[in-house]
Amino acid sequence: MEWVGQQGVSLKPLHSPPRAGPGSGKLATTMPNPDFNPRVAALAVPPIPAIRAWAQAYDGRQGPLIDLSQAAPGYPPHPRLLAALEEADGSAELAGYGPIEGDGLLRAACAQAHNSLYLSDLEAADVHITAGCNQAFAAAVLALVAPGHSVALLSPCYFNHRTTLAMLGVCCKLVACRAERGFVPDLADIDAALDGRVGALVLVTPNNPTGAIYPPALMRAVAALCRERGVWLLLDETYRDFLPDAGVPPHGLFADTTWRSRVVGLYSYSKSFCIPGHRLGALMGGPAVIGQVAKVMDNLQICAPRPAQQAVARCLKGLADWRESNRQEILRRAAAFRDALAAAAGWQLEAIGAYFAYVRHPMAGLGAEGVAQRLALEAGVLTVPGSCFGPGQERHLRMAFANADLQTLGQLPGRLRRLAA
Repeated sequence: MEWVGQQGVSLKPLHSPPRAGPGSGKLATTMPNPDFNPRVAALAVPPIPAIRAWAQAYDGRQGPLIDLSQAAPGYPPHPRLLAALEEADGSAELAGYGPIEGDGLLRAACAQAHNSLYLSDLEAADVHITAGCNQAFAAAVLALVAPGHSVALLSPCYFNHRTTLAMLGVCCKLVACRAERGFVPDLADIDAALDGRVGALVLVTPNNPTGAIYPPALMRAVAALCRERGVWLLLDETYRDFLPDAGVPPHGLFADTTWRSRVVGLYSYSKSFCIPGHRLGALMGGPAVIGQVAKVMDNLQICAPRPAQQAVARCLKGLADWRESNRQEILRRAAAFRDALAAAAGWQLEAIGAYFAYVRHPMAGLGAEGVAQRLALEAGVLTVPGSCFGPGQERHLRMAFANADLQTLGQLPGRLRRLAA
């Protein structure tokens, strides 16, 4: 376990994400500046734009660039959804402010879809619509975590969770997940982390960055532990629509009638509807939680984008078959990625699920950022270094295989072999 921050302030960069520098290609980091908020100034540059700077330096020697960096759908939105978005964008009514908690049509549709999957009892009043899942996370932390308390993250962890905590001045406690367990956490490690200073525990499943999917029995045990300790469980299920088994509840937490007392769900429409640019997410909690989050949201954005809310609400049921076909396509891409790694000697697949694979690279003498940079410049493959996701990840890269089609994934073995050689 690792504590990040002192008295709630992190003055050390959380990671050193790559940025193409002039001449030497060295990696750049930011340094604290007394003219700015030290909590923000101490953060490294955002990793994805920095990594994409490498693409500009790639000379095309191995063929077109293969972008496995950012988790984005590798196919467009459905034409019916695009038409609904266009219609909603032209609405004078939707150009005005809406309810802070979100438009009733989408809140009700979200609750109904949630209940169909989890066999739960959500009502529209249990749903708060946000401008993306990152905003839902930030609002939840602001609403639920008291000053002086910390938030426990499983490591490797989603970098935006960690940097959000740093900006808010909330201490972050990292709970290590190990490769030999497929990066599924050990309940004993979580138990040891939940001391009196932890106000919330964050679980991301399917996980970003590893792709690990947490077993229902473990989820149930973690929820019981959080309830016993008086700790909020923030459950980020951004990638739940890409689980291997369609229609099977990934866990039973929301079927437990006591869930509102300690569980808060986080969700995103970006991936399943292919609309990350429209920024639409959701937070699920009891009415008391929703009331506190509404206070936060009134100071952040007042309401989430209304045209996207209306369009998604109207298409949620009608596009079920299309979304299922996308889920199956992602499963095919996962299988193709497995085959590609198996054909690339030295590269070890340690976890995979939903959009992500977590890969151990073969270059023991080179850190994750150095390997990722070489992979971009020499092989034309963009990945995210494991060092962006926490300490002890220098031997790993995150590869978002959902971005690439089957033909593109078939090119990976040759490119990885050239680099390893």
